[in-house]
Formats: sequence, C-alpha cells, structure tokens
Amino acid sequence: MAGTKPITAAALLLLAGCSQGADPAPGDVPQFDGIGENETITALGNEPFWSAKVAGSTMTYSTPENIEGTIIEVSRFAGNGGLGFNGTLDGVPLLMAVTPGECSDNMSDRSYPYTVTLTIGETQLNGCAYTDQQPFTGEGAP
Repeated sequence: MAGTKPITAAALLLLAGCSQGADPAPGDVPQFDGIGENETITALGNEPFWSAKVAGSTMTYSTPENIEGTIIEVSRFAGNGGLGFNGTLDGVPLLMAVTPGECSDNMSDRSYPYTVTLTIGETQLNGCAYTDQQPFTGEGAP
C-alpha cells in the first residue's frame, strides 16, 4: 500500500457514490450509516507502515518512528459512499476517507471490511480498516 498522489477525502466519498445507480434528486442522497458514531475505527497500512485510531472526535496517528502516536482532534462527516474525517497534523491538513469494501493488508491472512485513503498534506496513504463492532477476519481475529 504505497503512497501516491493526493486526492481529497471529499472527492473519494463523492466518487464512491457515483457507482450507486441513477442520480437522485437534489437533497435525496442518503448519507452513509454503516459505522455508528460510537464505534472505534482502526485503520492501518504498510509501505510505509502507519495506523490511525478514531474514537469520537479524536484520532491517534502512529508510525514506527512514533509508536505512541500523535493525538489530534478530527471532524466526522458522512458522504453517500462512506465516512470522512478531517483535522490537522503538525500544521498540515489531514483527511481520511473510510469506504465499505473488502480489503487485504497484503501481509497477513486478514480481511478487513473497509478501505481507507489517508491524505496528510501532499502525501496519500492507502490501507484497510475495521471497527470494534465490525472486526477483521482471519489470523488474530477477535
């Protein structure tokens, strides 16, 4: 899951909704409700390794260089194709889009229920996610 060129979380949520059939009337687009507001979301990626844990309005972003992680405040928004979170990490905009879809971290026999795109400034990271109520399956599954 290597970093690539940036794309905003809002654009990802809009794109994810494009494949869901005919255009609805203005104001009739249902918001994604597949992850409850009280669920804790854990996202992770490799090449480079990173993780992000969102609980309420707080995200803890970790890397091998910062195992303890950096805690930041995030805002949650629901699109028609998934969830988005935005905040600021070390003065740089951070956007995370979580969308439904089977995902593999390519390093284990785990299967995750969500895909993730995390953009920090100009860097885009891709990964997988699960929640405390929608766990991953496979090796080490809860």
